[in-house]
Amino acid sequence: MEESLICQWSVIRSLLSILQWWMFNVTVIIVNKWIFQKLDFKFPLSVSCVHFICSAIGAYMVIHVLKMKPLITVDPEDRWRRIFPMSFVFCINIVLGNVSLRYIPVSFMQTIKSFTPATTVVLQWLVWRKYFEWRIWCSLIPIVGGILLTSVTELSFNAFGFCAALFGCLATSTKTILAESLLHGYKFDSINTVYYMAPFATMILALPALLLEGNGIIDWLSTHPSPWSALIIIFSSGVLAFCLNFSIFYVIHSTTAVTFNVAGNLKVAVAVLVSWLIFRNPISYLNAVGCGITLVGCTFYGYVRQVLSQQSPAVPGTPRTPKTPRSKMELLPLVNDKLDDKV
Repeated sequence: MEESLICQWSVIRSLLSILQWWMFNVTVIIVNKWIFQKLDFKFPLSVSCVHFICSAIGAYMVIHVLKMKPLITVDPEDRWRRIFPMSFVFCINIVLGNVSLRYIPVSFMQTIKSFTPATTVVLQWLVWRKYFEWRIWCSLIPIVGGILLTSVTELSFNAFGFCAALFGCLATSTKTILAESLLHGYKFDSINTVYYMAPFATMILALPALLLEGNGIIDWLSTHPSPWSALIIIFSSGVLAFCLNFSIFYVIHSTTAVTFNVAGNLKVAVAVLVSWLIFRNPISYLNAVGCGITLVGCTFYGYVRQVLSQQSPAVPGTPRTPKTPRSKMELLPLVNDKLDDKV
């Protein structure tokens, strides 16, 4: 009886963790799109900077004030030699995500972001010469096919937004790969990751945001009918972005790798549906089919990696397929989603 209650509580806890993760993730995406489209705040660099600042403050509060998480100590030299390069790629990743969100619908952007597994495998193969079994390559076929079908049939296609989302996938893959080498020896959770990277990202992005968007923001403040209420929404998106990182920490420790993979792809479907209900961007039948094929492909890819990670090499010395990242570094969408990829 007691074991049954424990099992039931474990299932309920996993379900609640997934639901709160979905809620924060979808809310961040929708609020960011609302900022760009409804508030006419066309400044993705500044929005990203607000997210970094709020995340840095939130991580500091959780670690030093509320003491909900212990601080992982990093050597000062490693902060510049390891953390700073990661923060630079992290910054580019988040900015490109917000830039793409300004120009293309949420549904299209989220589908393109699902291309990340393919770019990760190709980069590891081309640059790092990593070995992958044929099953990994085959699992990428529906992802690539779904992305192509979605792109060709997208009714609100924008070349600049498409390129920003695609390069965002490359940045996410680069961050994932660099994390394996640069952060080796440090077992970061999502809160400590944000604690160290968000201040660096703010430092990197603050000056470009000021120079490129400062005058535009001043004009926006002088012409917008309700600037103060709009600013509250913009800074609220930063708070929600930090809450998303905290929710990721919770869901990672409450679910298995397989559940996390499936829930992550279902989360994309939820985000697409909610964004369509709110913004009513036109979606053709073939476009929806392409999105569905991509998500099924991502789920299948995660399943193949999970299966291969549990198998031992048949011949001693044979290189193994890289394991499904149970360390979770490459599953952490810092500040934005799926993240990875936030928005």
